[in-house]
Amino acid sequence: MTSPNNSVPATGIHPDTTIGTVKLTVSDVDQARSFYEGALGLQTSELAGGELALAAAGGRPLIELRGDSLAPALDRRATGLYHLAILLPARRDLAVALARLARARWPLDGASDHLVSEALYLSDPDGNGIEIYRDRPREQWPRAGDQLEMATLPLDLRDLLAELDDDGDLQPLAPAGTRIGHVHLQVADLEDAEAFYSGLLGFDVTVRGYPGALFVSAGGYHHHIGLNTWHSRGSSSPLPGAVGLRSFEVELPDHDSLASVIERIRSAGVDAEATSEDALVRDPSGNHILLRAR
Repeated sequence: MTSPNNSVPATGIHPDTTIGTVKLTVSDVDQARSFYEGALGLQTSELAGGELALAAAGGRPLIELRGDSLAPALDRRATGLYHLAILLPARRDLAVALARLARARWPLDGASDHLVSEALYLSDPDGNGIEIYRDRPREQWPRAGDQLEMATLPLDLRDLLAELDDDGDLQPLAPAGTRIGHVHLQVADLEDAEAFYSGLLGFDVTVRGYPGALFVSAGGYHHHIGLNTWHSRGSSSPLPGAVGLRSFEVELPDHDSLASVIERIRSAGVDAEATSEDALVRDPSGNHILLRAR
């Protein structure tokens, strides 16, 4: 892609901007379907071309899967997805998610208290990273000056499971209101990533306290997009068609807000494949973003 023109003035992205559907390539779509349905409680519907859409009860797709048995394996040191993050409505829902994973005998990669949220971490059968989390109320989020404070502390799983009733009757499906809360990306260079996501798209930088990482958001959220170079500093994009991230959606609340962002992108000399409904762009690390209006 063409690098952003630093002379273009930054304009903030609309505060009601959120993250939409995340599209992944997997090596075995049937194996992936079994995992996302059984371990995560998502409902599956089939799309054209054999792709699968995964949603919570009554909701729009959170994740879309494309299967390709010949796809190169996930490269953990390339740029791409660090994890997608599924946001649940309440703490009890997170406890149910933990119990569902235990019942499916699916291992956790970690469990953390981030002060603003509580999170479970795991990977799908191909190694695509997943976070399942719940937010604390905004008035409880700690701040230091104009920056949010986040940390990575151990999550007390016994205390979390105490949210459940003794009868152990767990709903099999992820609840209504479940959505993609954020995506966390592996990038090659943080300065380039900040220039793109904050300077060009207009997200606010919310947290700088993690070495090698940066968090940006719209509307005062703790983060809609995480960016890190922990395994990918100076790396290139994955091989074409490889297992991993194909694209993720940044959803603006209306067409005027979308048009404003597209105009900034074009004025900066950044390539954008735009239609009347959306625009596909690449960040400096080659990650694909579909900008669309809700």
